[in-house]
Amino acid sequence: MSATWYECKVKYRKIDETGKQKVVTEPYLVDAVSYTEAEKRINEEMALYVTEEFMITNIKVANFAEIHPFENSDRWFKSKISLVAFDEESGKERKTNMYFLVQANDVKEAFDNSNAVLVNTTSDYSIPAISESPIMDVFPYFDGELEKLEEFNKLKAVKEPIVEELKEELV
Repeated sequence: MSATWYECKVKYRKIDETGKQKVVTEPYLVDAVSYTEAEKRINEEMALYVTEEFMITNIKVANFAEIHPFENSDRWFKSKISLVAFDEESGKERKTNMYFLVQANDVKEAFDNSNAVLVNTTSDYSIPAISESPIMDVFPYFDGELEKLEEFNKLKAVKEPIVEELKEELV
């Protein structure tokens, strides 16, 4: 499954923990095929959650190779994954970096969830960095896509044979 994720910053009034209204700008991710569609989709999604006016202040392509939701987690973390490959021509190891967005409750859990996602990876890898992401929520293109990804992650983590069938469903 290859998706293009767009980070959309939305400015709106929000009631904070003390009950006061304040203006915030928060980033959200939407799966879309173009900037125009990303703008349309974030407008639709935010209209469901925000009762007052809101403004989209920025849209950009997000640099995430994969998005991995996990049940009972409330925050998103950016995991830097370094895949290590051996270059036979030069005889040296080559690292390729990519970023995952992983849902977890803390950094340790984000590390564990990242490892769970990579458990069946055939090449060597390392996780040199994990940081909390400001992303508030993720809106996939298809309804239920995040739930399917969540289920896929659970199965992958326990190495059940159903994983290959679920991969085909997601693609």
